[in-house]
Amino acid sequence: MSLYVYAITEASHPLRLDDLKGVGESPSELRVVHGDSLCAVVSEAPDDLSVARRDIEAHHAVQERLWSEGTSLPLSFGFVAQDEDAVRAVLEQGAEQYAQRLAVLTDRVEFNVKGVQDEDALLRQIVEESPRIRELNEATREGGGSYEQRLELGQLVAQEVQSRHEALAAQIVAALRPLVYAESLSPPSEQYFVNASFLVDREKSEAFAEAGRELAEQLPEGVELQLRGPLPPYSFA
Repeated sequence: MSLYVYAITEASHPLRLDDLKGVGESPSELRVVHGDSLCAVVSEAPDDLSVARRDIEAHHAVQERLWSEGTSLPLSFGFVAQDEDAVRAVLEQGAEQYAQRLAVLTDRVEFNVKGVQDEDALLRQIVEESPRIRELNEATREGGGSYEQRLELGQLVAQEVQSRHEALAAQIVAALRPLVYAESLSPPSEQYFVNASFLVDREKSEAFAEAGRELAEQLPEGVELQLRGPLPPYSFA
């Protein structure tokens, strides 16, 4: 029977899992596969595993319980091994690497920071502050102007949006960086101009959260800073 693997821990972890459910519509009991010095928390892999809220929540619930009671390496959703022997082989072959990573994560948590900017407010600001963009905007209003003017307007606006988003992202990361042990930056998307994960010493969690709240209040109108954490260190495992 194939096994669904949730996380890797040290053998000394409490591993209190009795009241948790695994993934799947009819989840099996969680159990532990022991290596020489490390353990893996597993359950039988269901045939109906899907990227659905039910299974994702079960996956994260196991990881959050493990992390609340000790250090663990949370695995990505959907990790399946052939059987217990395959899990033990992974634990033994990667023992040194996993132990080093567990040491890095001990007494540290993850915070995720995302930045969203109201598009309409940003475009109004750009038009107000850029004489050339304002001129082109007036010339091309209601379908007027030449093709070249419309092309230039689109290019200038896109460049200005990117420049302002990059500056805001750099400002946010720079303000939080003194409080973190490590950072992981994801590429910006249409939804988020900044998407950053920070590994923070547990004792600095409150200070980091407070710094995030203060920073959010200082950002320009129309900019929202979303902060989640403390979390298990998903991005650093």
